[in-house]
Order: sequence, then structure tokens, then C-alpha cells
Amino acid sequence: MQILLPPGWPRPKGYSNGIAVTGRQIYVAGQIGWDEQGVIVSDDFAAQFHKVLENTLAVLAEAGAGPEHIVRMTGFITSRDEYNAASAAIGASWKALMGRNYPTMAFVIVAGLIEPGAKIEIETTAVIPL
Repeated sequence: MQILLPPGWPRPKGYSNGIAVTGRQIYVAGQIGWDEQGVIVSDDFAAQFHKVLENTLAVLAEAGAGPEHIVRMTGFITSRDEYNAASAAIGASWKALMGRNYPTMAFVIVAGLIEPGAKIEIETTAVIPL
């Protein structure tokens, strides 16, 4: 995996500008903060974010992949204010589950998500080197 950082650009916080990879690609559908029975774990944004990461890693594990293989994440959130207010807890969850892996990322604020009560949904792309 090659992290792409043009000369003179500052290192971004919490994500990478670009990543070049070769290998087996894994695409994870949008994951939300629900448990194995399809119940949203909490009304708390940070708790939902944590569960989204756990769910994403569970799907990746089925392909023999882990957080170190994630190259892209696209998130959809229903509230910028809740996201910003939860930033410390989000960072702690990231560190605990993802370590020091910082894939390319984008977050988009949306009016709502399909599942009632969901505040965040993240889709993920991972690549396992050949």
C-alpha cells in the first residue's frame, strides 16, 4: 500500500488523501449502528459510530481482512453537530478498533437514512495484497 501525499501538502488528520494498492478487493455495504438482531444499539451518535466500525470489521473478517486492509470509507451522517460533539469518543473508538490505519475518507451530511434511528452509515472498500 502506498499512501499518496503530494510534496508540500500537510499530512491530513485522521485520513489519507490517496492510497495506491494492488490486490483482492472487498466491498462492504453501508453498515449502521445495529446489532446482530437488527436493533439500533443506542440513540447516542458515538455509540452508533463504534458499532458501525465493529460491524464493518466483522464483515471484513469473513474475507480474511482487517482494519489494515481498508483503503476507503464513505460515511453518511444525519447531523454535523452530533458528529462534532462526539469527536473525542469517535477518535477513541477509531484508535481502539482501527489502530493507526487512516484510509481515504469522505463524510456527507444527509437528511436521513433508510433505517429509522440510524444516525450514521459507512460503506467501506478494502484490499488484501496479493
